[in-house]
Amino acid sequence: MALALSCAFATSADSHEHARIAEELGYSRAWFYDSPALYPDVWVQLCRAAERTRRIGLGPGVLVPSLRHPMVNAAAIATLVSIAGPGRVGVGLGSGFTGRLTMGQRPMKWSAVREYVQVLRALLRGEEASWDGGVMRMMHPAGYGASRPIEVPFLIGAAGPKGIAAAHELADGVFGASPLPGFKWSIALTFGTVLHDGEDPGSARVLEAAGHAAPVLFHFALENKRLDMVERGKEWAEVYESIPANRRHLAIHDQHLIAINERDRPFITGERIVKQGLALSRAGWGERVAMLEAAGATEIAYQPAGPEIASELEAFASAVRG
Repeated sequence: MALALSCAFATSADSHEHARIAEELGYSRAWFYDSPALYPDVWVQLCRAAERTRRIGLGPGVLVPSLRHPMVNAAAIATLVSIAGPGRVGVGLGSGFTGRLTMGQRPMKWSAVREYVQVLRALLRGEEASWDGGVMRMMHPAGYGASRPIEVPFLIGAAGPKGIAAAHELADGVFGASPLPGFKWSIALTFGTVLHDGEDPGSARVLEAAGHAAPVLFHFALENKRLDMVERGKEWAEVYESIPANRRHLAIHDQHLIAINERDRPFITGERIVKQGLALSRAGWGERVAMLEAAGATEIAYQPAGPEIASELEAFASAVRG
């Protein structure tokens, strides 16, 4: 397979163990989500994973700049580098679609993301940088973090023209839900499960392993005021209308990318999972990977779900390599 195969985790208390399993299965990198309203702290879990693995690349996919002062993320990157080594660390940043929406905030402006990345990279080089009217520099002596300069690759979680422009200007690649051509490093985040021979896509196993990703299409349609683009989209939105508008985001993101919540459950069927390409045969996944590569992807980041993460990782790796 020409594409690099990595994995992405809705960061859990067991993500360090899942990264170890992914390493044994030959995955090249493990990305951990940064949504603190949903998952444990991304840096704590990445460092735990670094201590339990030897080869696999590690990094946040993707950081939300507004959640932490740039010095905090600089120190966290330095800590991960001191454990794993710079060759294993990559850093993704974005405007905070999920990480901010879960807290009732809109994504950041790309101008703010651009400024944040510039300051963060300057700090990692060991330079002075200004933030909030103050001048700062990483002053960690030996034994208190990786020595500067710290050279790690950066990716931008981008989709629209402003994000893509920021990625070209500031980063080494892009991380997104679909491939973006024109980058040497283009990661396509991928969800779903490998169907067993003759398996019903509406079975309990498939719903647990792939159903978590189906509501994302509803979320996208709602945020872009395009509920008509999704079958039963308006009906789905009506389920949440009884919740006060200033708290609705809490219900919508209940178990986001972990499992199907109770409000979404009537809308997530085997038929929908198949239509959204979340349950494919081994051959089907091979075809999907080829399509992603042709569209510009250089790396597939597969997010497993359900109670059998190890089995999902093994099945997906076997399917795409076969």
